[in-house]
Amino acid sequence: MSWELVLIEFLGLKSLLKIIFELGKVRISLPIALSAFTGYIMFTGALDRQGWLLTLGVFLMSCSASALNHWQEREIDAKMPRTKNRPIPSGKISANAAFGVAVSFAISGSIILFLTNPIMALILSWATLFSYNAVYTPLKKISAFAVIPGSMVGALPPMIGWAGAGGSLTSEVILLVASFFFIGQIPHFWLLLMMFGDQYKLANLPSLNQIFSEGQIKRITYTWVLTTVASALLVIFFVFSNKILMFVLLFYTFYLLSSLTISVLVKKELKVRSAFFKLNFLYLFMMFFLIADALLRK
Repeated sequence: MSWELVLIEFLGLKSLLKIIFELGKVRISLPIALSAFTGYIMFTGALDRQGWLLTLGVFLMSCSASALNHWQEREIDAKMPRTKNRPIPSGKISANAAFGVAVSFAISGSIILFLTNPIMALILSWATLFSYNAVYTPLKKISAFAVIPGSMVGALPPMIGWAGAGGSLTSEVILLVASFFFIGQIPHFWLLLMMFGDQYKLANLPSLNQIFSEGQIKRITYTWVLTTVASALLVIFFVFSNKILMFVLLFYTFYLLSSLTISVLVKKELKVRSAFFKLNFLYLFMMFFLIADALLRK
């Protein structure tokens, strides 16, 4: 085989993998897998083979939910500038092939979780997929408040890791952490809405923009950020044991709170993109610090 054919095959494989990764929304699936890993390490305090395999299984299940979402919303995606270049509406892959990718992700993730972890981890991973694809995705076509029940998608992954490690789902520790991620999903979505909400009209999707003014949405989002900060403080004071990690996370939490408070109440102007990234950093810091705290505790 000539080098030209090898190059052509390599570029074709690279293009196919890019499409598969895009269907799986890897940039979203990785943090979800990390949150499951966080729950596992919180209970075991160990970096072991089972924890890595659980993380891989959750990652593949998240990719499945994302690919299935691409398939479910292919007609809606074609109507919005932000999503019209996704694999299915852009014609990079057929709807049937994308559905096959989603099924392959689900089967692979399920097998890994079934063979390497307690059955509850698999059950919760399927519950997460159900919440996203069978509850949130259809509901967002009906209600502008679909994100509230849909936020269970953010709460379940750390519980998957905790259950996979053998922890009880009634433990106050994991319930506090899951509540933080549940509450945090809501302002995260509404900040996105302020950036791209006008495009929802093009797809005939209900959104808060059709119910409230921009100023009202900013104040509502700010209120949810306050609730997120309150839930973060509960995690910091009742879950963490390392004082240094607590201090650093407290510092960032109050920085987030003060900067958004000044923007909303003093300057009367919320910089939406900046607030979005600051809030996302809180979730990221929370996961890394919870992992570090658990490892240092052991």
